[in-house]
Amino acid sequence: MAATETFYDVIRRQGITRRSFLKFCSLTAACLGLGSDTAAAMAEALESKERVPVIWMHGLECTCCSESFIRSAHPLVKDVILSMISLDYDDTIMAAAGHQAEAILEETREKYKGRYVLAVEGNPPLSEGGMFCIDGGRPFVEKLKWMAEGALAVIAWGTCASSGCVQAAKPNPTEATPIDKVIRDKPIIKVPGCPPIAEVMTGVVTFITTFGKLPELDHQGRPKMFYSQRIHDKCYRRAHFDAGQFVEEWDDEGARKGYCLYKMGCKGPTTYNACSTVRWNGGVSFPIQSGHGCIGCSEQNFWDAGSFYSRLSEVSQFGVEATADQVGMTAAGIVGGAIAAHAAITAVKQVTAKRGKTDPKDGQGQERSR
Repeated sequence: MAATETFYDVIRRQGITRRSFLKFCSLTAACLGLGSDTAAAMAEALESKERVPVIWMHGLECTCCSESFIRSAHPLVKDVILSMISLDYDDTIMAAAGHQAEAILEETREKYKGRYVLAVEGNPPLSEGGMFCIDGGRPFVEKLKWMAEGALAVIAWGTCASSGCVQAAKPNPTEATPIDKVIRDKPIIKVPGCPPIAEVMTGVVTFITTFGKLPELDHQGRPKMFYSQRIHDKCYRRAHFDAGQFVEEWDDEGARKGYCLYKMGCKGPTTYNACSTVRWNGGVSFPIQSGHGCIGCSEQNFWDAGSFYSRLSEVSQFGVEATADQVGMTAAGIVGGAIAAHAAITAVKQVTAKRGKTDPKDGQGQERSR
């Protein structure tokens, strides 16, 4: 197991200058959407705090979360694994195996009790005593509970761990279960997505490493800094949605012009994630930019929520161009009504003033008439 040391100790040993270190802190703070003051706090934390021990376990899953994680560009995954955290166990990428690997779990659990982070990719099946997923000679659900007992917190990587994903889709014969339904006495950070965005994953790790606490979570347990806005809110095709310009069928003229994919089943209006801002593959693109609608993979039970290509219902639309004439006529009517009302009020005032000058019952009016 790697000796516990600070991130700054590691990078200085690798020949990284302090100037480059501070630049790294500034860029990482910007990537997380945090202010310039945070960059200074991040630098201080990485200079003084020990690297956080991390145990990464795998249940029922396809390893797509790991595949995403290793492609992070800001920060690079090599900086996260080799410098920022102490990744003591991950049976997918570690060199140790068998009894050597199991010994690492024992050592971490005893030496860093209450200080290590348990990262879980996939979920445990509960049917038949958990026999549908055996890890290290015993059901994964037992191993998960055992390691969670001494953890500071649990990170549920991906939709599999966060809400069940395809393994828990109906009829769910193995009784695949989200992590929070099994671990109930530890704080759990859900990072959903199938898989999650690489920079979202490393961003969560960076936040915990820097501040020594969990990020602020929404009502579903997701980090607000990445899951507080709908994909629809920042989608570059949003203007076409508001203009009533939609793709009606694949490869039609609207598709070639980059119109909105809402009618093709895009779930962007109901999906909370950072795809439209952080994007994928180092910020190159995301599914909607590539011509396919969002399937809502970061939302709960998305596999059982109907066809990926069924149009959402009850989504309001302004439709600027589709109703331009109506909007114009309405506006003209409002203006015309206001003019008419103003004219009527003016006429009433004039009549009232005239009557005030000639009314014989008014002494002042009589005097003026004479």
